[in-house]
Amino acid sequence: WLLSVFPRLTWPSRLRPSTTGSATKDVNNMTVKMPYQCFINGSFEDAENDKTYDTINPTDGSVICKVSYTSVGDVDRAVAAAKEAYENGPWGRMNPRDRGSLLYKLADLMEEHQEELATIESIDSGAVYTLALKTHVGMSIQTFRYFAGWCDKIQGKTIPINQARPNRNLTFTKKEPLGVCAIVIPWNYPLMMLAWKSAACLAAGNTLVLKPAQVTPLTALKFAELSVKAGIPKGVINIFCAVSNLKKVSLELGGKSPLIIFSDCDMDKALRMGMSSVYFNKGENCIAAGRLFVEESIHDEYISRVVEEIKKMKIGDPLDRSTDHGPQNHKAHLDKLLEYCEIGLKEGATLVYGGKQVDRPGFFMEPTVFTDVEDHMFIAKEESFGPIMVVSKFRNGDVDGVLQRANDTEYGLASGVFTRDINKAMYVSERLEAGTVFVNTYNKTDVASPFGGFKQSGFGKDLGDCSIGLSAVTPAKDQTVKQYSM
Repeated sequence: WLLSVFPRLTWPSRLRPSTTGSATKDVNNMTVKMPYQCFINGSFEDAENDKTYDTINPTDGSVICKVSYTSVGDVDRAVAAAKEAYENGPWGRMNPRDRGSLLYKLADLMEEHQEELATIESIDSGAVYTLALKTHVGMSIQTFRYFAGWCDKIQGKTIPINQARPNRNLTFTKKEPLGVCAIVIPWNYPLMMLAWKSAACLAAGNTLVLKPAQVTPLTALKFAELSVKAGIPKGVINIFCAVSNLKKVSLELGGKSPLIIFSDCDMDKALRMGMSSVYFNKGENCIAAGRLFVEESIHDEYISRVVEEIKKMKIGDPLDRSTDHGPQNHKAHLDKLLEYCEIGLKEGATLVYGGKQVDRPGFFMEPTVFTDVEDHMFIAKEESFGPIMVVSKFRNGDVDGVLQRANDTEYGLASGVFTRDINKAMYVSERLEAGTVFVNTYNKTDVASPFGGFKQSGFGKDLGDCSIGLSAVTPAKDQTVKQYSM
């Protein structure tokens, strides 16, 4: 199936020699080392056309370094290396526990370098450093450790079959890796999404061809460097930076996640978690609450308190430990968010706060609040993927009515409800059409819990025992054996 992913493949007879290079930068009270070349067959090398592009620090718009811009020939070599590593290398034939030991070692190295990884993630993506350290990097480490433990637990089963002499027949299934897996990583959680997508694939014995987002490649390349130190065999992991053309994959896509806040909620908790549901990671969060439904009797108080809290937020350098809100990932995204706000105003929504670019260098967007949002409006239906709270009120006591409005979307990634009434919470959560429902909390994910959406929000699951890496990436082979008398 890989030919459907990269259709113009030819198999090269040899690899190009190259000198390994990396950029260094004194930042965040440390010197960080950032590889910037393609990582193919266990080594870093320039793109075959020697082309590069600038990766930009969204905090001030400066160039961090130049990164190799991959050509079709580089992709050919990466896929060939992954194919060779799978078919003839030690990875697939390795004892699963030994494979798990290498993944544990990789996780240990990530933990050893976690501050450097978080710093690179922060300057490359704009994530606030404290969040990058705890979530972007911290959950990546947890993910590799979790799936390292799965390596020797990917098992088939024996199946009783209904034949005339069943004791003469043995049917069993065996889980086998697919081979070479192509993975494309988004830019909002560069390292964490790499871990979510690749750890299970590696645990199952597959090899990888991985493309990070063009605007956030640096932690992926640093990860490649650590994989060499961990002893991952050459060709198992291959990373390049380029544009993509992809078919036949597991997809976790966008969402317009509804959050319903009832008047009987714990207001302080609903305020704190409601703001987190929107402004966490600058709103660049796939499960962000794209639309809040607030019961009429508490609507005005809730909005007033949200604005009070926004005014306390510190917007600034993500490497400053006191910063609450960093820059958007890249300029094109900031421009789209500003356009999104203009559309909301034109459609008649009320802009209560924000809606503008912050007057300072970099790609900073004011935390924004819209109210009086009607169901037909663009901002009620389309995801912003930014720090924009979109609020609609609903009639007191109209549980079924707000449920119908919340489900009136083509997406179904996540959702949430705040209420002290456990019966109401269960009634609503059972009827919300989403892959994840948060009750009296938000943004609480774990590596052991399946993650993925319904409807147009994706196909397949990450994490947990439902992970695409442990199911579709390890298909079951059915084998029936006739036993003859000896």
